[in-house]
Amino acid sequence: MTDSGFIGFLSSHYEEILQQTWEHIWITLIALILATLLGLSLGVLLSVRKRLSGPVLGFVNVIQTVPSIALLGFLLPFMGIGVLPAITALFLYGLLPIVRNTYTGINNVDKAVKEAARGMGMTRWQQLLKVELPLASPVIFAGIRTAMVINIGVATLCALIAAGGLGTYIFRGISLNNTYMILAGAIPASLLALLMDALLGLIQRYIRHLIKPLLYGFVLLCLAVTVALLWPEGEENSFRAGFPSEFIKREDGLPGLLAHYEMEMPFEELEIGLMYQALANGDVDVISGLSTDGRIRAYNLRVLRDDRGYFPPYHAAAVLRAEAIQLHPQLLSTINFLADRLSDSTMAQLNYQVDEEKRAPRDVAEAFLRKEGFALQNSPSGKEAVVIGSKAFTENFILAELYGLLLEREAGIPVEMRQGFGGTKLLYDALKAGEVGLYPEYSGTALLVLLQADKATVDRLGNDAGAVFGFVKEQMQQRDGLHWSEPLGFNNTFALMMREEMAAKHGIRTITDLQLWLESQK
Repeated sequence: MTDSGFIGFLSSHYEEILQQTWEHIWITLIALILATLLGLSLGVLLSVRKRLSGPVLGFVNVIQTVPSIALLGFLLPFMGIGVLPAITALFLYGLLPIVRNTYTGINNVDKAVKEAARGMGMTRWQQLLKVELPLASPVIFAGIRTAMVINIGVATLCALIAAGGLGTYIFRGISLNNTYMILAGAIPASLLALLMDALLGLIQRYIRHLIKPLLYGFVLLCLAVTVALLWPEGEENSFRAGFPSEFIKREDGLPGLLAHYEMEMPFEELEIGLMYQALANGDVDVISGLSTDGRIRAYNLRVLRDDRGYFPPYHAAAVLRAEAIQLHPQLLSTINFLADRLSDSTMAQLNYQVDEEKRAPRDVAEAFLRKEGFALQNSPSGKEAVVIGSKAFTENFILAELYGLLLEREAGIPVEMRQGFGGTKLLYDALKAGEVGLYPEYSGTALLVLLQADKATVDRLGNDAGAVFGFVKEQMQQRDGLHWSEPLGFNNTFALMMREEMAAKHGIRTITDLQLWLESQK
């Protein structure tokens, strides 16, 4: 990575980075204001009613232990996607340091000072407002400062539910293995956290002198935020699509699709595991998915036919390093036992069992292999293990487990699983570097993303599954020394999906129908 390259990336994307930075600041500040209002109130209440401190502090402690992405996923069915669940999650995460520091700060005020205040005839509330809170203000402000820094970091995850912010570039960069993109999100987020911490630290140093101006400013800021949140927005098209980071940027993804069908489509960037729930909830109207996904049936979705043939065939097979085959000569022949055993409907059923019946991918894979007549009785030998990788979606997990079980318990080859890589390029680079020995891949992805075939080649190959598979198999062996197993039998192509009731209402069956309908809504 060269400095000029990264600086060039920043200069060409600075407007989007500034927008993401503002989004990051905005959701963090709103959440902090709400957390401060409730946190101060709770802290004061606990200092007066000490018997409540155990349950309340225990509750906010529990919230802090919940993983951020789990909390966002939990809020999605109730609040949908966007800034509302993001602000709610950040608000909850900001409560603990503010409540705890307020309670601790008030309790730690010198007892002699409290006695003196009572001796002067002050009521309990006068004592609290005029003596205890001003003396506890440095500790209280330290809690607010801690909450701010925590929330700036956690806010990067809010990009996964279409809330924007600097996490957008981070997750997009991880999916595409683009270091510049990751740094373009991570560096501003880090600088923002350091800047806000330094600013709040400076204020904290003089907090007792600034407490009244800060209080007035805080009230005005609360009013401004309330007006901004309640201000009516202009009329706009309510249609929205939701796509994962990789689909938005990859060669066979959204940019090419929009150009191929000559259409425009407003969209949100969503974490792949949350897309289907967002579509089912009505938070988005169209998503990208995989044609063999079990959630199509579960959520009653309509797959729009690719009537202009944009997506190439996506036949699944294993990509293997030559070194792994040399180490285990029976490796490729064992994997090829699965050739043509998985139809589209069979793969969709396996996906359904994991996604909707909540069965473990390994259990589903083992049940399928036993049904196909494999004994799975051998034990791994003491040879060096083959590392099997997978991408971060259900079907790839299942395929990796199929390969792993077959190698371990049919051929006696030891296996190490490294699943859940965040993007195709990331996993492919791990394969070439020797960190992974094999993983499940798709011929269409290899053609357009890994080999980056030119338009003339893509047009020449067309939708001929055999021609596409043969081309990528030959090219990847010549270029990178990698081998492909025989295809598993199903074609898991990309697809656009809508809720069945909405598609039926507007007569949308193909992507062209969607394009015409979107044109009519302008």
